[in-house]
Amino acid sequence: MTVNEIIDLATASGRRLLFADEAATLLKAVGIPVVPCRVAQDEQEAVRAAAAIGYPVALKVRSPEIVHKSEAGGVCLGLVDESAVRNAYRQIIDRARTVDQSAQVTVHPMVPPGVELLIGMITDAQFGQVVAFGLGGIFVEMLDDITFRQVPLLEKDALDMLESIKGCAILKGYRGSKPVDTNAISEIILSISKLVQHYPRIREIDLNPVFAYPDGVLVIDARVIVF
Repeated sequence: MTVNEIIDLATASGRRLLFADEAATLLKAVGIPVVPCRVAQDEQEAVRAAAAIGYPVALKVRSPEIVHKSEAGGVCLGLVDESAVRNAYRQIIDRARTVDQSAQVTVHPMVPPGVELLIGMITDAQFGQVVAFGLGGIFVEMLDDITFRQVPLLEKDALDMLESIKGCAILKGYRGSKPVDTNAISEIILSISKLVQHYPRIREIDLNPVFAYPDGVLVIDARVIVF
């Protein structure tokens, strides 16, 4: 499915926020590495998806009515077997269907933790499309350590963003930790810039967290809003 087809499918159903699986497909279409995601319409399909992905897995609610999944009890992590998946599925659906009878779940593999980053884009009334970069996870609120650049970005702009945050020492290796793959981070920043240039119907992107490793990066959670 192409980027335009994904956007058309969402807007045709009255949605502006893409589902996690749609966001993952959109990101993969432009070469951004993202955690695999499978949609499960019922409990048995969730079990099959988990077996195909390989344990441990995570289950997350899939509903246009539930934006903040964790706060709604719509996320279960570290599920190690079929029984855990079945129990998690029932818990998520029981909670979700109080607000959305058609709620489904998505199934994701658990991946090793990395340095948590935030990479995104907002559409500002004054400056237009602006790409954001900073430390992700709990660091977003603790440090407020985010830098911004206007689209379009050049390679030197992306590299400068990495150097501009207060926490850049964490990227280079801190207290014995290995440096992360800054080239791979830069490539994602540039890919986001190119993506929103080519597809101006994308209003907002929030990739948080993005796990950075010594040998690559991986988008763990993606929020995409379209016109």
